[in-house]
Amino acid sequence: MDAALAALEDAGLDPSDVDGIMSDGGIMPSSVPHEWLAAQLGVNSYFDASISYGGTGVCAAPMIAEMAIREGLANVVLFYFGVDWGTRPGGPYGFHDIYPAKMAFEKPYGFNGQPSYFALWARRYMHEYGLDERDLATIAVTQRDNAMRHGGGQAKRPLSYDDYFASRMISDPLRISDCCLISDGVGAYVMTSADRARDCRKRPVEVLGVGYAAEPITGDDVFTQKPAMLHLPSVAEASRRAQQRAGVTLDDVDFAEIYDCFTISCLMQIEDIGFCGKGEAAAFIREKGIGIDDGLPVNTHGGMLSYSYRLGIEHVVEAVRQLRGECGDAQVKDASIGLVSGLSVPEYGVLMLGRG
Repeated sequence: MDAALAALEDAGLDPSDVDGIMSDGGIMPSSVPHEWLAAQLGVNSYFDASISYGGTGVCAAPMIAEMAIREGLANVVLFYFGVDWGTRPGGPYGFHDIYPAKMAFEKPYGFNGQPSYFALWARRYMHEYGLDERDLATIAVTQRDNAMRHGGGQAKRPLSYDDYFASRMISDPLRISDCCLISDGVGAYVMTSADRARDCRKRPVEVLGVGYAAEPITGDDVFTQKPAMLHLPSVAEASRRAQQRAGVTLDDVDFAEIYDCFTISCLMQIEDIGFCGKGEAAAFIREKGIGIDDGLPVNTHGGMLSYSYRLGIEHVVEAVRQLRGECGDAQVKDASIGLVSGLSVPEYGVLMLGRG
């Protein structure tokens, strides 16, 4: 409720203006159902929808909202998302208990939880492309620098390369600094038509295009049984669709908020989104830079590694604030187009936003 009311206040809207409610389709409907939120807001009759789950749902929701608004099914759509990973028993590890094969064939033998899955990818990537641990460190250190400039995140202390290599190993080769934070938190954003947005309190940010795609593989298999472990075809396809619908290319992007549950997943997405070729991300990051003042600022608030792990709702909010010029010391100069990505393997969403 706090997040929903804050988003409406930011837009200069009242709960009575809301006639559409959206969330992801996997986590929110069972923990904070749409009808509960509608009842608290006093919304009587409303458009109701969800898409995918977690990060993909967060980024792909504007695609559904646009259809509803264009077809006259809603005028003001409120999207909300939150997690209680920090206080829920099992935290994010418990989420994968919904997959029967993992419960039968992986968890009983210690192959338990996201760090183990992504460490497998990281080690394989090192074998295939010669990735050095310092390349992963660069992502963690740079995003912490971004977080320190931004403020407001969970991580309160700077992170040096020495700090990174001194941090404890979680699942070889991933150290604790390679892993996202564990968070309790929520976020929300409001979508409406361009005409309606002109009367809102803040300068609107335009949704230029959305891409959604999914691989033909189940959640049971996706982390350990992929035929090509280091390729994320849903990422490439979602990126292609978002660029096509937006009428822009990646060369036009001023900053990117990339789903960074782990340093290795962020690195792999930089490649599959299309910023560089497969196996080239480490060199791309070294040469172009991903800090606030660099060639491609990535996760300008510090991302999931240093700001919070709310599966991407914070990435969307940060992108909107960047395009409004509200980010203070962490502001990207002359930012006019931003990319936001959401990873819920095997599904993926890419959201292209522009200055309104």
